[in-house]
Amino acid sequence: MSGKANSIKLFSFNTPQMRAFHMSWVAFFVCFFAWFACAPLMPVIKGEFHLSMAQIADINIAAVAITILVRLLVGPLCDRFGPRKTYTGLLVLGAIPVLGVAAAQSYESFLLFRLGIGAVGASFVITQYHTSVMFGPKVVGTANAASAGWGNSGGGAAQALMPLLMGAVVMLGVSETMGWRVALLVPGLAMLVTAVAYWKLTQDCPEGNFDELRAKGIPFEANNKGGMASFLEACGNYRAWLLFVTYGACFGIELFVHNIAATYYVDHFGLSLKAAGMAAGSFGLLALFARALGGWLSDRAANRGDLNSRVTLLFVLMLGEGLGLLWFSNTTSAALAITAMLAFGLCTHMACGATYALVPFVNRKALGGVAGIVGAGGNVGAVLAGFLMKGTGDVRQTFLILGGLVLLSALCAIGVRFKLATIEGAAPAAA
Repeated sequence: MSGKANSIKLFSFNTPQMRAFHMSWVAFFVCFFAWFACAPLMPVIKGEFHLSMAQIADINIAAVAITILVRLLVGPLCDRFGPRKTYTGLLVLGAIPVLGVAAAQSYESFLLFRLGIGAVGASFVITQYHTSVMFGPKVVGTANAASAGWGNSGGGAAQALMPLLMGAVVMLGVSETMGWRVALLVPGLAMLVTAVAYWKLTQDCPEGNFDELRAKGIPFEANNKGGMASFLEACGNYRAWLLFVTYGACFGIELFVHNIAATYYVDHFGLSLKAAGMAAGSFGLLALFARALGGWLSDRAANRGDLNSRVTLLFVLMLGEGLGLLWFSNTTSAALAITAMLAFGLCTHMACGATYALVPFVNRKALGGVAGIVGAGGNVGAVLAGFLMKGTGDVRQTFLILGGLVLLSALCAIGVRFKLATIEGAAPAAA
């Protein structure tokens, strides 16, 4: 644990740990803003490209599908090259499709760029990796959840701000067709600026950067070959796959709601584009505190009880999420729908935080591999939800079925239980 921080000094930027904490959530926020920047503008884009419900479903699936592969890759890449290089590379490469989608002239080109944008969703895994190697067991759940939650709120901010940004551009005399394109340039440029800052301000772990430490022969906790070895070792741990399912049932639902909420409120409740964006944005902005709350409660539960107390908390939160989804699917007014969405959204975000509060204890020798597998589970959940919506052709029915599936997947949380139920002794039991 040498060099790991055992406290979070929120207003400090003086230590490598706190610089990694702040830069990782800022980078994550920018990536998530870019990832979901298209979603609140879909009612306008739908009209321009004359999109059918099936085509919108394909676009939503594309937005999260490639992230499955990239999340599986970036975890082991962090083990091998370090989170600093991996994050910088993702920000630079991810900016290309973000900027490119503004130039789309057809459904096919828009779909292709939307597929590429999905890669930036892998930023989450790097954020969780970086905070996991920087903070000790007593606060790692809180650090992971807070950095992820604040970064996650970029999705909610995009829902609320992108319609306003497009509106501001249109007020300057630009046509609506050009307005959404100009608005989409903003997140792409922000990613490039963030890439430079991440490279200059962070280091891989408390001791320094991985390549420099290996060259000097200095040992550090995250030192392993990474790549395929890390991934294969993580694959052999059943807890990683159980958390893969639970994360699919919480973060997968979150992604699905981000992609469909604005259009759902416009089509089913007759809200304006701005009102629908604000309603959908309120769900994403829960991440400002809810995911961090889930991680903090997980830390508190473990400190007062044992490691399995984290497992019990995750189970309870997923039950709340499933019941909330069932309520949301049966609402008949916009006011009730928003209330139900905030209720199940609170449990959803907290469950995400509670899931990643468990990840550092599954297998410390293959942290990147475990983080990648669990993170990919979230996108698998979103993709399956997209196919479910495409199959049912009805959003309400889709939410109803998803509620039942979340309740079933809560059983996987119970299966994660550890034999050695102490924080310090978790690694041997989980390895």
